[in-house]
Amino acid sequence: MSVVEHSAGSLRDQVYQSIRADLMSGKIAPDQRLSEERLAQIHGVSRTPVREALARLQSDGLVQRGEHGLYPYRPRLEELDGLYELRILLELQGIRRVLDTEYTRHDVDVLGAELERWYKLRARTLEPDTSFVTLDEEFHTALLVASGNPALTEALAHVNARIRPVRMFDNLTPAGIEAIVEEHIAIAELVLDNKLPEALDSLQAHIDYGRLAVLERAHQALSLAALASAVRY
Repeated sequence: MSVVEHSAGSLRDQVYQSIRADLMSGKIAPDQRLSEERLAQIHGVSRTPVREALARLQSDGLVQRGEHGLYPYRPRLEELDGLYELRILLELQGIRRVLDTEYTRHDVDVLGAELERWYKLRARTLEPDTSFVTLDEEFHTALLVASGNPALTEALAHVNARIRPVRMFDNLTPAGIEAIVEEHIAIAELVLDNKLPEALDSLQAHIDYGRLAVLERAHQALSLAALASAVRY
């Protein structure tokens, strides 16, 4: 491969990774059209690497074609339940693989550090805004990372990116946030104490409750214009 070819490939990858990160973090709004020209200006490149990046992202399922061009993926109502079912399978498998394998253990350093962070969060007054969705995802990701299977973690990141547009409109309350914080701490403590069957049950109940809340909010999209931009019929 020539130097020019290598540089071109690196540039394409950089643009792809940058746009992908913006999509997965929610930085790009669900109803924002992904204009090649605008993205090329933002990233300081020609439209060619942007076009190639968007094609890859469409293949990844993070971008979809709409009436007037490409947009961030927005789940259909009937897809949300399936996405949550997949999320539950991935997260529970993280605990099951340790439970079912004699010499496998959770990474104490990873999960211990995350637990310490949530102890500190418990002592604070957390605002019920979209930043808490990110904190919540980081806990569940750390729990799965600690189980030692990077493929599970990568799959969860992809599922989270597809659910996030709706979760960002979750009707959080201070009491709800407090309950989630306590549940996270309880789950992490059970795992670190090697009480894995109890941790498994607690984690499933925790995610199931969140799933029901998200599905309820998604159905309200029929009458709420803001949510309607994050979910499709």
